[in-house]
Amino acid sequence: MRRLGTGIGWRPEIADAVERMPGIDWVEVVAENICPGHLPEPLLRLRERGVTVIPHGVSLGLGGADRPDQDRLTALAERAEALGAPLVTEHIAFVRAGGALTASPRLEAGHLLPVPRTRDALDVLCENVRIAQEALPVPLALENIAALFSWPGEELTEGQFLAELVERTGVRLLVDVANLHTNHVNRGEDPTEALAALPLDALAYVHVAGGIERDGVWHDSHAHPVPRPVLDILTGLAARVTPPGVLLERDDDFPEPAELERELEAIRGAVATGRAALAGPPPPPAPAGASAPSSCAGPSPAAPTTTSAVGVAAAAGTGTEATAGVEAEAGAVAVLAPAGARQRLGVGQAAVLSALVAGTPVPEGFDRVRLGVQARALAGKRAGVVAKVAPELPVILGAGYREAFLAYARVRPMTGGYRRDALDFAGHLLKVGRPADARARRELRRWWLDRAGPAPRPRGLAARARVLLRRG
Repeated sequence: MRRLGTGIGWRPEIADAVERMPGIDWVEVVAENICPGHLPEPLLRLRERGVTVIPHGVSLGLGGADRPDQDRLTALAERAEALGAPLVTEHIAFVRAGGALTASPRLEAGHLLPVPRTRDALDVLCENVRIAQEALPVPLALENIAALFSWPGEELTEGQFLAELVERTGVRLLVDVANLHTNHVNRGEDPTEALAALPLDALAYVHVAGGIERDGVWHDSHAHPVPRPVLDILTGLAARVTPPGVLLERDDDFPEPAELERELEAIRGAVATGRAALAGPPPPPAPAGASAPSSCAGPSPAAPTTTSAVGVAAAAGTGTEATAGVEAEAGAVAVLAPAGARQRLGVGQAAVLSALVAGTPVPEGFDRVRLGVQARALAGKRAGVVAKVAPELPVILGAGYREAFLAYARVRPMTGGYRRDALDFAGHLLKVGRPADARARRELRRWWLDRAGPAPRPRGLAARARVLLRRG
């Protein structure tokens, strides 16, 4: 497969701007937001121009205790084939918990949550990855995620966890340098040390994104400019290996196209700076016990990169260049989670998710303040996404929408997708006699009735009469 180059996350809001942007070699699209038989016209035009399109999944939950859902795997495979993608990507995260495995209510996070870096979690993840690889028609790459909280009793660093995952499964890595920065601020993890431990010979491509710091917590918002520390980490990565591709993610509060182009140029500059360092002499080793700088502006102290069997094959003949799309399964070993690992992981994840979305007590050993921050972030995200998938609700409810939704979210965890959540929210309001304004309540009832059944209700007296005659 050819190298990817510089890309941007394709979103409908910036589709026209992306088509006109110079120097866009490839794009990434959220897999769950497209339908294989009805691809958006701007995306089709990009493909016709030879622009590579890669589907990026967000709902598999490969880090969860359950085995991957076959329907979701089939859907991801269909999107890869429809786009002619050279690979597909997902996340090392859990997104749901509970159910039959733990004999507890099934809960949805609506967000990517961190898995504990334990042997149990790694064993389960490796088995889930192998199941996914067998179901997908192209290689799979997995992304490190950002986290607001840590699990107590972790047994591995992020670098160790990812290196062993690659060695045991042959999966590729999507390294998100913005998430490394997030975990530096929120969890005290040094991004330089993480890069030193990662098996960069398995690198598929790199994500870059912006965020914002509030009250000492970094939120990976994808709605703000890329900060200098993230670009410095990208330079540090490029000083170790030439990334096959680098992609700018932006999901909200989209700026003018010129601003996105400036960010892309800054990303190219950060990579070029790192590549210049890569071509030069190796850096001297740091004194024993010295900590590496958190900026990652250049190469970190020399440390051996963990190399798997598949990594050796991927790097063969390329020197220090990583190449995306190398067959992921080559050299991987069969994996099967030990008996009891899934249940132990499932119990822990269900307890955490229940504390986050259902108000149950925080499990022992967790930072209560950080879990509170995460819980509020999840509720806020729910409100924002529901407003996007059901834009009529904020119009009907007016300024009271967000307050009403957050009150609902505190007592009603999400058990399905966001569209189901929108219907449940409207039904909940109607059940308790809200909104207080009678006209708004009638509009909300009509909206809910139009969408709660198997098909929209007929409009007008004549249409309703025809329905009644057919029933007769």
